[in-house]
Amino acid sequence: MKIERQAAILSIIEKMDIETQEELADELRKNGMTVTQATVSRDIKELGLLKVLTSRGSYKYAPADKAQHVMSNRFVQIFVATVVSIAYAQNIVVVKTISASANAAAEAIDGMHLKEVLGTMAGDNTILVIVHNETEAAAICEHFRQILR
Repeated sequence: MKIERQAAILSIIEKMDIETQEELADELRKNGMTVTQATVSRDIKELGLLKVLTSRGSYKYAPADKAQHVMSNRFVQIFVATVVSIAYAQNIVVVKTISASANAAAEAIDGMHLKEVLGTMAGDNTILVIVHNETEAAAICEHFRQILR
């Protein structure tokens, strides 16, 4: 029963934007399953579901592997509010922020889970973003500039 219920949960969140445990429980009931909120809560935890930002600005449940590719609204807000300039030299992207904000902006960059980024290092108002090569550095700079627009 648990395996069937959890498979149904994954199927439901794949097809629909489910924002709350109650909505999920209602959908399971529509599919003929008897569930409580506590059961749904345990299933969400066991499945490792996370809430991610949708294109409409609301949140929905998603599997962790898909959620890693979605930058949360919090990261966007931190990045946009703190970044002052972006430049690169060879394989290093230099991101300047307002004073005392580099750590928060670096966390935002880390939260983007960009495959090109090998790592970040933050000071008070400067972040070094290390990538593989100059081509990736240029692409990352453009990506960051798009976010700032």
